[in-house]
Amino acid sequence: MTDVQKDTCLVGIDIGGTFTDIILIENEEITVTKVPSTPKDPSQAVINGLKHLNITSGEFVHGTTIATNTLLENTGALTALITTKGFEDVLEIGRQNRQDLYDFNVQKPEPLANREMRYGISERTDSNGVIIEDLDTELLEQIISGIKSSDAESVAVSLLFSFLNPAHEQSILKTIQSEIPSIYVSISSEIVPEFREYERTSTVVINSYVGPKVSQYMDNLTSKIEYPIRVMQSSGGSITSQLASKEPVRTILSGPAGGVVGAYRTAKQAGIKQIISIDMGGTSTDVSICPDRIQETTQSTISGYPISIPMIEIHTVGAGGGSIAAINAGGSLSVGPSSAGSDPGPACYGKGDNITVTDANLILGRIQPDFFLGGTMQLDIDKALMAIQKLATDINSSATDAALGIIKVVNANMEQAIRTISLERGHDPRDFALLPFGGAGALHACELSAEMGISKVFIPPHPGVLSALGVAIADVTKDYSRTVMLTPGEETLYQLETEYSGMESNARSDFNSEYLDTSNLKFNRYLDIRYVGQSYELLIPFPTSGIKDSKELQTLITTDFETAHQQRFGYSDSSQKIEVVNVRLKAILPSTTQIPTTHISKSSSIGKPIDERPIFFQSTSLMTPIYQRNDIQLEQNIIGPALITQFDTSIPVFPGWVATKDKLDNLTLEVV
Repeated sequence: MTDVQKDTCLVGIDIGGTFTDIILIENEEITVTKVPSTPKDPSQAVINGLKHLNITSGEFVHGTTIATNTLLENTGALTALITTKGFEDVLEIGRQNRQDLYDFNVQKPEPLANREMRYGISERTDSNGVIIEDLDTELLEQIISGIKSSDAESVAVSLLFSFLNPAHEQSILKTIQSEIPSIYVSISSEIVPEFREYERTSTVVINSYVGPKVSQYMDNLTSKIEYPIRVMQSSGGSITSQLASKEPVRTILSGPAGGVVGAYRTAKQAGIKQIISIDMGGTSTDVSICPDRIQETTQSTISGYPISIPMIEIHTVGAGGGSIAAINAGGSLSVGPSSAGSDPGPACYGKGDNITVTDANLILGRIQPDFFLGGTMQLDIDKALMAIQKLATDINSSATDAALGIIKVVNANMEQAIRTISLERGHDPRDFALLPFGGAGALHACELSAEMGISKVFIPPHPGVLSALGVAIADVTKDYSRTVMLTPGEETLYQLETEYSGMESNARSDFNSEYLDTSNLKFNRYLDIRYVGQSYELLIPFPTSGIKDSKELQTLITTDFETAHQQRFGYSDSSQKIEVVNVRLKAILPSTTQIPTTHISKSSSIGKPIDERPIFFQSTSLMTPIYQRNDIQLEQNIIGPALITQFDTSIPVFPGWVATKDKLDNLTLEVV
């Protein structure tokens, strides 16, 4: 690929737990499809979708869940860890803090490199990056011999202070690659060159743990498609498939990140600045808040394992259309986190007997069996009713009440996720529009909004495949970071400019190595800042206005930090000194692909319902008009109760709400 910006067809691919979404952008038009995912070989679903749309060439950008699922399901490679002697147990010691402070029975996740596979090597670099003890090459040979005799499939290397001086890690990497060329190896100074040995070690171990499976998948997919593929990374931009194979930890939130990019860009195009995006797929719901920008974090935890790479701030809960409803040990109704996936899938798919959120929506009439996926996939309502009736009998209720109960439980899970990313971050959700997407997001939009006090719901033209759209239109990006531990003073501006200049030079070199045109390359600068003595930092944009001297810079970053600290934690202290811990750079090659839009003109006629059927919005059903989304005209008011159907989702308009279409084919739902 010589230029990802060239004018040709663009293909976005997003693999979910239930469906694989593919979107084609060509000649300023969008074509979409959804095909069942194939868990045993995810690439097969991609091929099936490409065949369905008759796509044989183009630019392919892929959102993948391979790394995520490998980590969540504990199906990664047997991983060996080489670290500085005496630090072999860092992964088990971790941090003192606990997520559930008062839970005496909390279980820490097992280290991804077990005790027998953790090797200590004699060497030492001090806190200034000076080597004070040479690498013990004889011991290294013994360690490599032990790895050879084990069943290890990958190796992670994380040495003390290697982020300041990577010489020993690079020496170990070269030795392993020469003596065990077939094994997967990653070193912390390449993956996350930052301080905090626990988080750095955890991140590089995760990289090696998921690496072989991701690399194998990428090789398999590229051999079938035979065209270069870019891969969505967790920070909201794409990278080459080769880099994704080398640093797969960057793709942990690949698909969800694409969804946030698609949601933000679509809302911005419509003039909506503040959104809460809620991506409800078949397996999980991913929630993110965008206060006029996409928010990023560099400290995340997935399945109990810390990951220190830049990623869009997303909160995930096990609440999807395929989430299984059951009676728990306490006799209460629970929904998720287990999912029926695509095979066997919900009971209404006809293969299994799992009662899911999709079955509940079908029983309530919010999904119509003959309109599902545009009528291309028939749902078995009788089997769904039989399965949910069994659950209803167990809890001594009617099938309708059981279905309503399932919806209430899954909504409660999603409401908590919205509170976590809004109220707990200092944002009032009432100031935002809710943007639901994914195959099931719009089904729950009115109820979620009502519970959260949100008065506007914004639904783009293709909500069911918005993640694939976001993946396709994402910028090409690369992230760089360095630990500086700098207390602002007279030389601050010079020191930071020196660091940024070095990273920008590296970025240009990296982009050029991929034969990309760097004439439009942009750089966004960030700082990790904390009060001196604090344990964690806040990510603050580097001031972009012309800065005259270090004193002015210190004033600006202090003000920005204290404002962010006040919002995040509810207080700030101007008497305390601040410290710049890390400098970060995001290199961006902007995508020139705009979201294709259909400009709608006002018509003298209005869209008529195609049918009228009973639908449960509460415990009693209401005769409800059903509209095809394409039939609704500009500024036509669809007053609830109503059901709007389209290929990739269904949109119930609850009583007390009204839906209106704008000139860009978006739907806005508002309280009457």
